[in-house]
Amino acid sequence: MPKMRFLFTGVIIITVVGVYLLTQLPKTVEVLAPADLSWLYHPLIAHRGLHDNNKRIPENSMAAFKRAVAEGYAIELDVTMTKDRQLVVYHDKKLRRGMGVDRLLSELTYSELSAYKLFGSDQTVPLFRDVLSLVAGKVPLFIEVKNEAKVGEMERLLYEELQRYQGPFAVMSFNPFTLQWFRQNAPEILRGQLAGSFKVSDYDVEYAGTTRLPWYKRVLLENLLLNVISQPHFVAYEVQNTSAARLKKLRQLGVPLLGWTIKSKAEYEAYKAQFDNLIVDAILPELE
Repeated sequence: MPKMRFLFTGVIIITVVGVYLLTQLPKTVEVLAPADLSWLYHPLIAHRGLHDNNKRIPENSMAAFKRAVAEGYAIELDVTMTKDRQLVVYHDKKLRRGMGVDRLLSELTYSELSAYKLFGSDQTVPLFRDVLSLVAGKVPLFIEVKNEAKVGEMERLLYEELQRYQGPFAVMSFNPFTLQWFRQNAPEILRGQLAGSFKVSDYDVEYAGTTRLPWYKRVLLENLLLNVISQPHFVAYEVQNTSAARLKKLRQLGVPLLGWTIKSKAEYEAYKAQFDNLIVDAILPELE
């Protein structure tokens, strides 16, 4: 028994020391010429389009994207895939938060998904290609790829859509293996690594289907330790999980740093000088 306790203690010590050493390692990025990245810095980025906190204009809807284009804001949006391999723009894995249906989006065909309305509005989940047709290069696009399944098919389908698109855009993901796919198969596309605290509330799990990661994955992703895989051209980091020390480390990467997600005017004032650009929720009109 004492031998087992000794072995267990040793494993814990080695794990803690290993994690500490990993967090001190330099992070890998791909640095591009500033001229190739100038559009990342402005305008401000409308989180899931220019919605109104899902009162009349729901997030990730055609109405929210039309409004963002009309007001001249860049657009952040989320792309996922239906059961019949259609790329659609929706954030959650579950439909419960947005549509009151306790089902997974991946279990539905696009036809089945289109029967539901977004947040009680007249809007339905849009196809990604329809959003591309609407925006048509008028404002920059920041495309978050929501893929927790096997990497490859969804990324390939997305790339096929983007090859025909004219206008500034970048792909982003919390999943470094998604970005690795683009690095290896479409290196010309701008890549952004998303990261943060990866804290997930009970509400997010129950209503949005958000995945709770084990502690070791949170450590790896929060500290950008898998950048060696994704080699991003820029980083988008959670503003609520920053400190002077963390910001200094992020700046040392030498790539543009975006912040997500600004939810109040006070947060905007606090963080606007610390990031190269900000992903902002429904308060954008208040900042004018």
